[in-house]
Amino acid sequence: MGTAERRGAPGPSVAERSAARRERGVPDGGIPARGREGGATGGQPEPYRPLWVEEPAKRRRMPDPVRTAAVRAVLIIAVTLMQATVAFLCTMAGSWLAFPMVISSVVSTVVATWAVVDVWVTRQAWNQRYGVVSEPSSTARQLRRERRVRRHEERAALREQERTRRRGGAGQLSHP
Repeated sequence: MGTAERRGAPGPSVAERSAARRERGVPDGGIPARGREGGATGGQPEPYRPLWVEEPAKRRRMPDPVRTAAVRAVLIIAVTLMQATVAFLCTMAGSWLAFPMVISSVVSTVVATWAVVDVWVTRQAWNQRYGVVSEPSSTARQLRRERRVRRHEERAALREQERTRRRGGAGQLSHP
C-alpha cells in the first residue's frame, strides 16, 4: 500500500500522470512540444529529437595523477588570486592587514608556481612511463620482432646441438 492510498489521495500517481502526458505528446514539464499539435509544420507531428547527442571526446582524458596535480594547481592559483585581491584592497584602504596579506600573497605565488611546475613534471613523468604508443607500423616494433625471431632461431640451433650431443653424436657423419 503506497502513501497515496494510505492518505486517501484522490487521482492518479505522479508516474501515471507523466505516462499520460507522454502519450499525448506533452513532455514532463507540462509544456506542449512545438509543432506537435499543428504548429510550424502544418499539422504534421515532428519526429522526436533528443536534447543532445553524445559525441566522442576530441581529446583523451588526462591520466589520474596529472588531473589531480592540475586540480591542486587550479585551487592554489585561485587562493593566490584572492589573496592578491585582498592585499590590494587592504593597501588601498590603508588597513593594517595590507602588509601580512602582501607577504602571504608573495609566498602563495611561489607555491602556485611550484604547483604549475608539478603539473608539468607529473605529466612528463607519466608520459615517460606509460605514454609509449606502439603501432603496427612502428620501426621499434619491427626491430623487436626481428630480434625476437633471431633469438628464437639461435635458441633452436642451440637446442638442436644439445640434442645431437646427448644422443652421443648419432646422426653425425664423422666422430671427432
